[in-house]
Formats: sequence, C-alpha cells, structure tokens
Amino acid sequence: MNEIDRTFTKYPFFGSRQITAYLPRSGFHAGRHRVRRLMGMMGLQAIYKSPDTSKKHPQHMIYPYLLRKLSITRPNQVWCSDITYSAPRPNWGGI
Repeated sequence: MNEIDRTFTKYPFFGSRQITAYLPRSGFHAGRHRVRRLMGMMGLQAIYKSPDTSKKHPQHMIYPYLLRKLSITRPNQVWCSDITYSAPRPNWGGI
C-alpha cells in the first residue's frame, strides 16, 4: 500500500492499470484488481479531464419548440420529417 501511495503521489493521473505497470520498477508485483481494491480502500482516484460533451456553445442558436402551446386534437394536424442520411455501401442493390 505504501508503494501504491508513493507512486500515486508522484503520478496522480495514474489509474490502477498504470500503477500496476509501474510497480515492477520498484520491485513490487500486484495484479490490477488488487491495486484497484487497495486504491479504493485508500480513497485514491486518478485525476483526468472530463468530457465537455454536455456544454453548449455560446454562439449556437436555440430553436424554439413551436408545438408547446398547440393542442393536437385531430389526425394529420401535425407532421414530422426525418433528414437522416445513410451512405450506401459499394455494390449494394438498394433499400
């Protein structure tokens, strides 16, 4: 545990896999699952950049939802379309 803590202090961005690969340099051998369990017991968690997939761009236009106050009471009152494009594979007959 001391060697895992020493390695993690030196490289806080290492996860259990990288610490497992780094331990033999110090003369210690442990499996990844054991290192992961010991890191959990010590409360160690790797530092890494989280994805920014949910942040909206400030220049992106927000389109209004036009059906919000419309009560749909009969068939064919509201229509929908889909513009998804799927490229055909070469030598493929068709749809």
